[in-house]
Amino acid sequence: MATNKNENTSSKYDYITNKELIQEGSPKVYQLKPTTKNIGTLKRMTLGEKNPNKKNKTILLVGETGAGKSTLINALVNFAIGVKWEDDVWFKIVEDEKEEQLESKTSDVIVYEIFGFEDKTLPYSLTIIDSPGYGNTEGIEHDVIVSHRLFDLFRSEDGVHEMNVVGLVLNATENRLDERLPYVFNSVVSLFGKDMEHNIVVLMTHSPGRTPRNALKALEAANIKSARNEENQPVYFLFDNCQNKARTDDIEDLQHADKIATKGMKQFTDFLGKTESQKLETTVHVLNERIRLTACIQNLQERIKYIELKRTEIQQTEEAVKKHEQEMKTNEEFTVEVDEAYKDKEHIKSGWWFLGMAFIGATCCTVCEENCHFPGCTVAKTPSWCEVMKDGRCTVCTKKCPVADHVKEDWRFVNKTRKVKKTHQHVKVKYEKNKGENEKKMSLLESLQKEIKNLEANKTQLLDEAYEHVVRLELIALNVVSVSTYVHLDFLIEEMEKKKEAEKVQKLKEMATSQKDKGFLGGVRYMYRTLIKRK
Repeated sequence: MATNKNENTSSKYDYITNKELIQEGSPKVYQLKPTTKNIGTLKRMTLGEKNPNKKNKTILLVGETGAGKSTLINALVNFAIGVKWEDDVWFKIVEDEKEEQLESKTSDVIVYEIFGFEDKTLPYSLTIIDSPGYGNTEGIEHDVIVSHRLFDLFRSEDGVHEMNVVGLVLNATENRLDERLPYVFNSVVSLFGKDMEHNIVVLMTHSPGRTPRNALKALEAANIKSARNEENQPVYFLFDNCQNKARTDDIEDLQHADKIATKGMKQFTDFLGKTESQKLETTVHVLNERIRLTACIQNLQERIKYIELKRTEIQQTEEAVKKHEQEMKTNEEFTVEVDEAYKDKEHIKSGWWFLGMAFIGATCCTVCEENCHFPGCTVAKTPSWCEVMKDGRCTVCTKKCPVADHVKEDWRFVNKTRKVKKTHQHVKVKYEKNKGENEKKMSLLESLQKEIKNLEANKTQLLDEAYEHVVRLELIALNVVSVSTYVHLDFLIEEMEKKKEAEKVQKLKEMATSQKDKGFLGGVRYMYRTLIKRK
């Protein structure tokens, strides 16, 4: 049986007043009660008071659902406090999720600030960012929201603007490269700029203490970019997740597990202490470019569909005018029937996310009648907050309209057609309505062709803008092509080939080819399968 030292050690932590005993026994378990503050779409939980004269180190923990992030956060806090095995006590800062909390926390990013324990074991305070797990059962949409939450955190005035370490949390028992794992790895690394490569490390949980050869092989096969050691292996640290287990039996095994965790924590915090922080400006630009690229592509795809509908309408009108030109001239009431393209509003699933701090809806331009950001517009409460806005104007819609011309509601624009009967006069007025003074002599058919050219010109403009987003990502992103944006390359290549843009096509093909390793393509397959299941 374990020697219960609770009576002898409890007074050691009396100075921690904001705690609540939640479990008697060995060890005694306390729930810490940090000060909680909601800032925008993030939750900040602060333990203790910040000393501006002390250094602070910031860690972002990312990984798949079930990898052990919560236990690792608790372990970091206990190490910072100075808890040792013989103290027979354990502190929890991560609260167990109650059933009613699950929905609100599923995409929540939480920032834990640990102050007041400097020089217990660490010469610095800690800021730990807990991001929701990637690759969970909620699908790709969940992962997009998580990325937006982090983007909001990094760009917020009260957010986090520097990072010391990004910890990719991985179960040490992973022994093969399935398709989920590369998807998770790629989704995480693709968030960051090139300047973060040497700050990304692997934190292996559930480790028995031996070299995790199979997990390391899985990492190599996934071709993840991260800090490397002298053997050119990913820098990694080992942790066991048993420190809060009841010490009723298997005492020697639990004490051995504690030694593994303590050793890993010592190595990791030494690395953390030596690692210089990186500004997150480049990472913010990467996230912004990815969001705008996706919005640009989605708008472009909708615009292409609308152009095809308009082309059909115009061709039908052309054919009718040619076929019935004489009848229409002699009979003003003679009608022809065409499939008229138009924009309509369609209701979408929407609502307030996390206690009303962000509205999930579509940001739309009421002038261009286009969806400037949908799906994916979750962080912004209003169009002015939307990521596709820059310097007071939209970066996506055709006319690059002011923010004031946009709304964020529970509907989006959709392309539709309707059967319409038109007289000669109606057709003539419609297609000559906006002609300039020098075009008054233009024939009706010439006017129809001009409309098609204008539509194609608008499409070309947006296509070029999408290409520029990709080029900018090549300059700043750690992973130029993420799993989620890989599909955009095929689309852009196809459209650029139609324009006969050989140089741009070649560049895009080189980007696509550079990503075609086994791990990356496995991640792409996982993404497609998940999307199909969700439909």
